[in-house]
Amino acid sequence: MLPSDLSADLLGQWVGQHLWPLFRIASFMMVIPFIGTQLVPARIRLGLALLMTILVVPMLPPVPQVEAFSADAVVITLQQILIGVGLGFALTALFQLFVIAGQMIAMQMGLGFASMVDPANGITVPVLAQFYSITVTLLYLAMNGHLVAFDVFLESFRVLPIGLEGLGQEGVWALAHRISWMFASAMLLALPAVTAVLIVNISFGVMTRAAPQMNIFSLGFPIGLLFGLFAIWVLQANFLPHFQQYSEETFEFMRQLQGIP
Repeated sequence: MLPSDLSADLLGQWVGQHLWPLFRIASFMMVIPFIGTQLVPARIRLGLALLMTILVVPMLPPVPQVEAFSADAVVITLQQILIGVGLGFALTALFQLFVIAGQMIAMQMGLGFASMVDPANGITVPVLAQFYSITVTLLYLAMNGHLVAFDVFLESFRVLPIGLEGLGQEGVWALAHRISWMFASAMLLALPAVTAVLIVNISFGVMTRAAPQMNIFSLGFPIGLLFGLFAIWVLQANFLPHFQQYSEETFEFMRQLQGIP
């Protein structure tokens, strides 16, 4: 039997007041870059989610009063997970953009065979992609991008309060179309280096056709590699402006996904 001042409805509301924000925050923490990777153990991510939930709950409006094992409770739980994963995916696309660009450049310049294990994701990627990933992570932390991401995410509790309504069909389609933005932006980022290496390869092809007796093909690989490295060195000057632009677009997309004008 529960005491008179602690009824079953009050206990259910208290649990819902903490449990549903925890689902949204924990799903966001499990997906976002740096914190959501294998570099950070799951226990630490869960501990950070619990700590953030304790700090956020007093500022939240009252949650809907539904039964714990009803269909509405399941729908609300799934909506919180979808919101957290969706916002985290939008932020992850920012990092994977540069990884894809590095893979495009490495494959075009013949550096695709130089691979290494990515400790964050546990997969094998070209060295250039890993170099871009490390550079983006350092810029992201140096520019306090993680603080901006948490600020935009916590604003979702005000714009998208806990309830039966979440991102909706338009939000899910917007997340699906975000994949095309990721590949298009990666192509634009890698296009100068890819074009420079392509021009060198075309030049060697013309020379090979003009003078077949000259073994130009053996020189094409190292020279193409050198031109690719030179193009990467030149593109590093504009790396920070590109990162700042794509970061602003990502945070703006996260705000639009929540319906913030």
